[in-house]
Amino acid sequence: MNRVAHQPAYVLHHYDWSETSVIVEAFTRDYGRLALVANGAKRPSSYFRSVLLPLQPLFIAWGGKGEIRTLKSAEWGGGSVMPTGDALLSGYYVNELLLRMVAREDPHPRLFDAYAATVESLASGGDGALAAAALRAFELVLLRDGGYLPALDSEALTLAPLAARGRYALLAERGLCAAPDAQQPALGSDDWLAFERAFAQDRPLDALAAVVRALAPADRAGLRQQLRQYLDGYSGGAPLRTRQLASELQRFKR
Repeated sequence: MNRVAHQPAYVLHHYDWSETSVIVEAFTRDYGRLALVANGAKRPSSYFRSVLLPLQPLFIAWGGKGEIRTLKSAEWGGGSVMPTGDALLSGYYVNELLLRMVAREDPHPRLFDAYAATVESLASGGDGALAAAALRAFELVLLRDGGYLPALDSEALTLAPLAARGRYALLAERGLCAAPDAQQPALGSDDWLAFERAFAQDRPLDALAAVVRALAPADRAGLRQQLRQYLDGYSGGAPLRTRQLASELQRFKR
């Protein structure tokens, strides 16, 4: 891989490399997550300063063969503006998930498309319910695309079909299991089957979000709790910084 040009990408994070340069963690459509050094990006005259922003569609070019390659160019890809307020924090949360759960140089074009659609949804300024549904849908796509999420049309341990009118919980390192008690957050078998069918659609993110929106409010809250615990089991163990920040902001608002 000596030179790649005009590759769709997003900046997930960047950090200082030297007095004038930064390392960019970029998520690209065809090459996965990459570490790229942006030489001179901290200089006031650098065009990188106004382009290398998170949650913005880019086209980038890079070269080199090492673990950290050299960013040659970056240009804005057009489209929606950056999310603001709670939607901005949600975007940073999605970025942190990708940094934790996607290995470098492991292409995930389907996940990239879902990420782009999620960012666009967050930037559209819709109501909180739509944004929350988009986040739950993205979490599901991330888990399935990364190989963490088993089929949702059968019990994980026995591979038996889901029982009609049964309630099942998604448990980290166990998969989908019959809910052990009424206190365990769970969903009905019809809901899990609807999620599994949604993965087969041409636009799985939209289909998954539609299933989330159709859930009763208590079930939406239960799904959020189940996915949070499930993601925690595969995201490195340490608490997500964006979740901690969101909790602190909620306490401040109260």
